[in-house]
Amino acid sequence: MMQRLLTNAGPIAHLAGNGPIKGHVYDESSLVADAGMAILVEDHIIKKIGETEELESEFSGAEKLNLEGKAVVPGLVDSHTHLLWAGDRSREVSWRQKGLTYRQIAEKGGGIGATVSPTRKSSDSELAHLGIERMREALRNGTTHMEAKSGYGLNTETELRLLTIAESISAVQGLPSLDLTWLGAHSAPPSSSIDAYFEEIMSEQLPAIIEQGIARSADVFCEPGWFNIEQTEEIMKSSRAGGLDLRLHIDEFEDGGGGQLAAELQVSTADHAHYTNDDARAAMDRAGVNCGFLPGTPYSMGSEYPPFGHCLDNDWVWTIASDFNPNCRTLSLPFISSILVQRNEISPITSLAACTRNSAITTPHPSGLTHGQITEGGIANLNIVDGPWWEAWCLQPGHSPFAATMIEGELIFH
Repeated sequence: MMQRLLTNAGPIAHLAGNGPIKGHVYDESSLVADAGMAILVEDHIIKKIGETEELESEFSGAEKLNLEGKAVVPGLVDSHTHLLWAGDRSREVSWRQKGLTYRQIAEKGGGIGATVSPTRKSSDSELAHLGIERMREALRNGTTHMEAKSGYGLNTETELRLLTIAESISAVQGLPSLDLTWLGAHSAPPSSSIDAYFEEIMSEQLPAIIEQGIARSADVFCEPGWFNIEQTEEIMKSSRAGGLDLRLHIDEFEDGGGGQLAAELQVSTADHAHYTNDDARAAMDRAGVNCGFLPGTPYSMGSEYPPFGHCLDNDWVWTIASDFNPNCRTLSLPFISSILVQRNEISPITSLAACTRNSAITTPHPSGLTHGQITEGGIANLNIVDGPWWEAWCLQPGHSPFAATMIEGELIFH
């Protein structure tokens, strides 16, 4: 049994509690502990939190690390990533600047289809190497757990292969753990149509995914021009019948009715949700559906941001994630959060909750232990801020704000 004692911490933004944090946070005292505390970690679990002097006396044999007043926040939980793909779509930026829409770029040979070919051609080892390097980058920026989707194979063979590779790299020690999602219904593959591909998904691909048993969840890109409401509903219901949890991409470019469907199906999280109407947002919240905002995407696309503050005003639950993909190539949740704090007047504590305690609910840790907060009995995932104030975690978008990250009890210095 390994005991490690982190002493003389600065303020600890522990965010401990049950359920999601909703609405505006006007009093942070129940979510942030004053400086001077210590955290005892036993193997991979947080065993005790208390005053430094008290824990040093009680656990004198533990290995000690003096934090010298550095602040501490939970390990970050990135609840929406497209981790495994190959290729480069940088040229599309000039098309966007000429006024082409996402759909027009896809019709021109860009978009999701342009990533499919190099992904299919890449070997397992090449894709695994890309995935591991991306996980290392996420860890440098404080992420200790990630949701990871397939979705750039768009045929049964490659979608199964992507999930197999993701499962293999999830076993690498000292990297973020992974929560795996099948996103075969991401777009139509090149030289096919949505309708034809939908039939292939239902008759061949989804049964194979269920039989494979690697993915925990299923996801669909439900958007006008991609998978419609009826197709999405059928895929979702069949996925649930096969034992998969449900997630959705909805209303990224317009209000296509995805929010209402998400509420009716009671999916775990409906992401993007940029243009979802208020009635649908309220229905989602009543149904226990999380709204997963992905602010890196409008940042990358040069479009307006979702209504974060409006959702806080209405006490609707939401999260944020990186949406790492070929068009949004960041794995830094501190950067994503700086968009909220420094451009959208969202408080650091709300932004932190949106990618820790709240996102941990939709993206559980494989151990089954509590994560996304610093609490006794929870997994020992946390970040040591390189400074005395926890708010600095989201105010340094150009580089990692963390001096070190603890992942399942292992301390990694950056």
